[in-house]
Amino acid sequence: MSVFSSPFMLGFDELERMLDHASKTAGDGYPPYNIERILADNGSGDALRITLAVAGFSLDELDVTLQENQLIITGQQGDDGNEKTRDYLHRGIAARQFKRTFVLADGMNVKGAEMENGLLIIDLIRPEPQNLVRNIKITEA
Repeated sequence: MSVFSSPFMLGFDELERMLDHASKTAGDGYPPYNIERILADNGSGDALRITLAVAGFSLDELDVTLQENQLIITGQQGDDGNEKTRDYLHRGIAARQFKRTFVLADGMNVKGAEMENGLLIIDLIRPEPQNLVRNIKITEA
């Protein structure tokens, strides 16, 4: 039984699907990441910053995509050409791929992404919600 099955919660089936999807993909801890809230100076809402530790990845091996309301970050390290000539005695730094997905609320905007010292930084803006009040005219049938 879901919280969204209440007769007073109408039209939230998409939100329930997103929560279910987020709970299934939250298990993998790679790459590690931080999420920070950054208060805006101009009072136009606040901002969020996602920082992922992507040491060893170059810019062309990373991809940041916004698809509908999902922010998808993928990384795939290519073969550098020296793999066949190297003879590892121990290999603790694995070349592994990843896909990290964040579900964004309606109205969230991606401001930009940058790479700094092995950290991928993605800034999001959440505009101040507008409070709309509207009277609905009742017509006679």
